[in-house]
Amino acid sequence: MTASEISIYNAKLLIVDDEPVNVKLLERTLAKAGYERIQSTMDPRLVCDLFELHHYDLILLDLNMPYMDGFAVMKALTERFGSTPQVLVLTAQSAQEFRTQALELGARDYVTKPFERNELLHRVSNLLESKLYREALERLNESLEHKVQERTAELNETRLQVVRRLGRAAEYRDNETGLHIVRMSKISRLLGEVMGMSESECDLLLNASPMHDIGKIGIPDHILLKPGKFEPDEWEIMQSHAQIGADILEGAESELLKMARDIALTHHEKWDGSGYPNGLKGDEIPLVGRICAIADVFDALTSERPYKKAWPVEDALNLLQENKGKHFDPALVDAFMDNLTEILMIRDTHKEPGT
Repeated sequence: MTASEISIYNAKLLIVDDEPVNVKLLERTLAKAGYERIQSTMDPRLVCDLFELHHYDLILLDLNMPYMDGFAVMKALTERFGSTPQVLVLTAQSAQEFRTQALELGARDYVTKPFERNELLHRVSNLLESKLYREALERLNESLEHKVQERTAELNETRLQVVRRLGRAAEYRDNETGLHIVRMSKISRLLGEVMGMSESECDLLLNASPMHDIGKIGIPDHILLKPGKFEPDEWEIMQSHAQIGADILEGAESELLKMARDIALTHHEKWDGSGYPNGLKGDEIPLVGRICAIADVFDALTSERPYKKAWPVEDALNLLQENKGKHFDPALVDAFMDNLTEILMIRDTHKEPGT
């Protein structure tokens, strides 16, 4: 006996017929063939409850019965369980109209009485094998889908890790721990939520914002780390990091890197048009660029760098208010102040070691 046969003969069968002689004959026929899990009922009203309890692999169903005929039983099964379980109609009704109606209601096969023993057993085994193969295919598809989901999640995580590390590489140039990008990205996500961005957009913002200063990779150390004011030519070089960052991220097809490019290019633009590199004004600046601008400035001001001391939070907040409608989107300044408790919690949760 093959493994598939063992599975077939282990199937759960239900005989539904109001004639005791027919029930006994079917039970003996199936048992002699090797089927061990056979139940029967002569009351069609019990079929739905029995199926809910036992989930039969095949129902051998008569048509002419008291209380409910076989058609009514199939309809009741479909209404209760959403689809007709696997049914083999076994009836004395040989007219084509009965056969057609049974098949339309979901019966998988139709055998007329008196039946020939071997034919019936072949039809039963064919139906059970078909069910077995369908279930095996469903399990295989589920397994493959799970593997695809795992692989997709792995690839997404790898992509995010690359993005975070590129952002981290830029921060290493002028920040020892790189926690600035963690705080700044979490504050940005919070502001994105407040400003009505969707959950998926906020997730993109969380993971794209660490790339805001990727262009610093192209700025010489003697300028990037210079204490005090820049000379005009040095300031011009320093400003170029926004365009450098956009150039690095240019041409990407993923939504994440497209947003990262917009942020890298526009997070130094100002609401009044006095920013760089393109002097964009107001709503010309993408929302993600405006969000990252205020998150970046606040955290940069309140963080210690090799070339400066950290500002007190109160002083940084005063600067945001003073530059409302100048450097920063007024609505974002209001949103920042309204959500200050959560923002300071982010700052304290991810503060620099030793501070």
